[in-house]
Amino acid sequence: AAAGRRSVLREASVQGLRAEPGPGPGGGAARRVAAFGGRWLAVLAVRRGGPGGGPRLLGARVWEARWAAGGRLALALGGGTVALYEWRGGGRWLRRASCGGAGALRCAALAGRTWARLALAAGTAAGTVAVWRAAEAAAPRRSLRGHRGAVLALCYAAPRGLLASASEDRSVRLWAVGELGDGDGGCCLLVCYGHGARVAAVVLRGPRPVSAGEDGACLEWDGGGGVRRARRGHRGALRALALRPAGGCLATGGDDGGVRLWRPRTAAPAALALGAPGRPRAAVLAGPRRVLALDEAGGLAAYEAAAGRWGPVLPPPAAAAAAAGGARGALAAAPLPGGDEALCALAGGDGRLLLFALGRPGAAAGLRLFEGAVRGLGWARRPGLPPGAAALLVSGPDGEMLWLDVAHRPGQAPRVRLMGRYLLPPCKQRWHTCAAFLPQGGLLVCGDRRGSLLLFPCSGSPEWAAESAGGAHGRADPGGEGSGSGSEPSRLLCKGALPLETPLSVLFGLHGKMGVTSVTCHGDYIYSTGRDGCYRQLRLRGQQLEVLRKHRPCKGLQWIEELRFAPDGDLLVLGFHADNFVVWSSRTGEKLHCVPCGGGHRSWSYCSSPETEAFAFIKCGDVMLYRCEAEPREQQVLLASLHGREIACVRRLGAVEVPGRAALNIFVTGSEDTTACVLALSEGSRAAVPLARLSDHISSVRALALAGPVGPGDEGFGDEGLSALLFSAGGRAQIECYRLLCSRDPASESAVACQVIHVASHRLDEHWERKKNRHKLVKMDPETRTAHGGKCGWTCWKHPSPTADCPLLLHRVFGLLEATQKLVLVAESFHHQRCVLKVEAFLHMEATTLVASLLPLTKVSVALLTKPVFPALGTPLLTIMAHSCGVNSLHVHETPEGQYLVASGSDDGSIHLCLLEVALGRGEAMAGTCLRVLERVARPCAHAAHVTGIRVLRPDLLLSASVDQRLTLWRWGPDGLDALSTTFFHVPDLAELDCWEVAEAGRELQYYCVLCGQGLEMLHGTAPPKPPLPEAHQ
Repeated sequence: AAAGRRSVLREASVQGLRAEPGPGPGGGAARRVAAFGGRWLAVLAVRRGGPGGGPRLLGARVWEARWAAGGRLALALGGGTVALYEWRGGGRWLRRASCGGAGALRCAALAGRTWARLALAAGTAAGTVAVWRAAEAAAPRRSLRGHRGAVLALCYAAPRGLLASASEDRSVRLWAVGELGDGDGGCCLLVCYGHGARVAAVVLRGPRPVSAGEDGACLEWDGGGGVRRARRGHRGALRALALRPAGGCLATGGDDGGVRLWRPRTAAPAALALGAPGRPRAAVLAGPRRVLALDEAGGLAAYEAAAGRWGPVLPPPAAAAAAAGGARGALAAAPLPGGDEALCALAGGDGRLLLFALGRPGAAAGLRLFEGAVRGLGWARRPGLPPGAAALLVSGPDGEMLWLDVAHRPGQAPRVRLMGRYLLPPCKQRWHTCAAFLPQGGLLVCGDRRGSLLLFPCSGSPEWAAESAGGAHGRADPGGEGSGSGSEPSRLLCKGALPLETPLSVLFGLHGKMGVTSVTCHGDYIYSTGRDGCYRQLRLRGQQLEVLRKHRPCKGLQWIEELRFAPDGDLLVLGFHADNFVVWSSRTGEKLHCVPCGGGHRSWSYCSSPETEAFAFIKCGDVMLYRCEAEPREQQVLLASLHGREIACVRRLGAVEVPGRAALNIFVTGSEDTTACVLALSEGSRAAVPLARLSDHISSVRALALAGPVGPGDEGFGDEGLSALLFSAGGRAQIECYRLLCSRDPASESAVACQVIHVASHRLDEHWERKKNRHKLVKMDPETRTAHGGKCGWTCWKHPSPTADCPLLLHRVFGLLEATQKLVLVAESFHHQRCVLKVEAFLHMEATTLVASLLPLTKVSVALLTKPVFPALGTPLLTIMAHSCGVNSLHVHETPEGQYLVASGSDDGSIHLCLLEVALGRGEAMAGTCLRVLERVARPCAHAAHVTGIRVLRPDLLLSASVDQRLTLWRWGPDGLDALSTTFFHVPDLAELDCWEVAEAGRELQYYCVLCGQGLEMLHGTAPPKPPLPEAHQ
């Protein structure tokens, strides 16, 4: 989190920060920082140093600032003006010179500390870079041409005489200019193409440029114009880039609101061919420095990284006899604590299994488990086992799975105990792929090749365990007559002493037909991964597995192999992106390792330790080894990312009280980047911390609705947390429903933990994917634009079609059946003839009537729902011509008298209010129910742009927000709407606002509002007390 936050430029956005050079508290730290943006300039005191100046409004836009001699500031202003400014003592201009003749500026760079040496390089909209000397500002001294678009960023390195420029033509150019402002030449040394969008920032690291673009990439270039290093991690476009010369760290900032620090890192090593003997068919890592390879002849060899050579473990005759050779050989290894020893299991096609310690392969235990081939083989960690023991799960034909406990005995064959027998459900591919023992005890979770998750009982009591005492022998030939094959029939018979357990819970095909790859237990939850590119979070309720949510961590990651929870709280995802093996960091959103191995269908193995990470795989008939020594992470997140694109909607869930901290407000935001985010926003630190990210949508999230307790007065609201239903709706008419559980968590950075449970989903085009001959049909691709939910559990939204010729403009009402996890279509209406933009609903409790207020293009219509609910909503009860053009905001407020105040805002900047009363019909028929308009008031041209947010605080107070970045508080009095106050906010392209009230201090109403658009901002306001009632006339 940030150490401190402060608003410094009032209504302007900060465009640049320039630190004053000189010694600081730690040696080399800045003492003062100049912040500029728009027409504003401010000097801030950081740590120690002189007092900082307040914001100063200048007469022109500030493009660049540079510290000059005597602690003054040299400024590059709009119109090509260079000025020397004394910011202390109220601020005054010392020198000014106009450098015209270059056209409209887009960026600037300054050089020199005195007025005589002060020079300006300016990038123009025409794609040229003009250079002036401030003392000789009649005309540009140089004009550097080459860019085909506007120049957006410049960086000048005086010691080397190099100037780097970045343009909207997606290129970066390096110029040799010598001392800026001297001479008439200037040649282009380097042209770099590699960004997928406009280049927004550039710096020089030595003689090479480093650039940041709107494609979200930070690229470091080599001497030939190629990309030397690409850094990605932000969720949106990059806007800012800074370089620290000492140490070479880079800092990036972008549209996602995040700030990241990038440390220098050595290049990733390449995978080395180890020259395996024979033709390997299986490779397994027995620790990060040892590789086992099983060849086609049945021989087993080990590669020691310290020695750099292969050594035989089991010769081909012995290994082939033990594992029955054949094409179905399986190999698995489990490193023991200490790192010098490992237990190995080698299985073959006739059901035999060989168990041995890698340090003494001659002392092995041979078992005959099945009549057919061994299908699945893998080690699993089991709580309660001694350090030298591990659990082994083996699958055979007909879906039988055995649980063996294997204990290492130095100098002797491993001791094997048969602990359990399990029967997998019938399917075509009937063997297990992974397993995990639950820490709760007595339960085993395993995944099979069909993609199902299975829960088995596993008491493992000694009286049910069958020990194979006669299976140990000290020779490398387990197929001998004496101790090997002679005792095998008894080992088959001993399986009958244990019952064949069936699953307690089955989630059939959870990960699709490609299979489950891993099962991991962390905290109170179970995580499973599969080849469908998703991982799922589950919990145990009684003896049943319950899926909480599905998460896709990275686009393009088709195969997720395993999840690893790092000690620092990061979640590492291991999987395959195309033909590359990838270790993905969920916290930073970057690939920590990327190994081009050819895909996951080949034999491979991954192992990590605090010192080394290793990945072994078979490629081109050899064993390849990738080893990377542990080093600090390249990327450090200083400010967490929110959304990469515009925030389309926001809702406040409530507040969580944390002892010793200010109250944390919990928000949910939806964005065009297809994600919804649960945030904790502290009023004290002004920091927004993401708690959970919802990524189930396949298109932009357009609308959010909450149903359930959101305040201390609601049922289910506890003193320590929040619980509510969240509906998110967006493109492709997709609706998702979640249960949010927010509670205190003092151990976490945000002090709040959020648990997300996926309840239900709905997508209108799901039936389209099951249709035949789809190419002969015209697809309707609707989009959900708005939603509303209430405590009754109903949610309403509408779906306009993208076809302009025949728009399908309908309003639909869905009911949530939480017990069956389904969204059911209840009713729909085709009444509207224009694009429906907003919808609000209010519940009239008398006569069990639900009144829904809809908003088409220029009208406010009100429809009626009664019980029972009918398939069609019918015609509206009331239609009000409120505005001359589209309505973009709507809010319904119930008054203490039981009436309803409907407020709306329009594209023409007007505001409309009407007070409605529900008149109920008598008798059994409801035909007499109607709505009456008691009062109406309108304020034309209330704003200079579209009114996209409106909220009624109380019957006489109204809050409205517009794209003109003005938030206005209105009072409704006898003379109409009167503006009480107007506040500027910093969020461009306002999409929506949400408001809530706090306890009154005296007679004043304290309220907060959160605004979203191209950013997120929370404001606090105070409303005046209610006016006294007029005295009655005598």
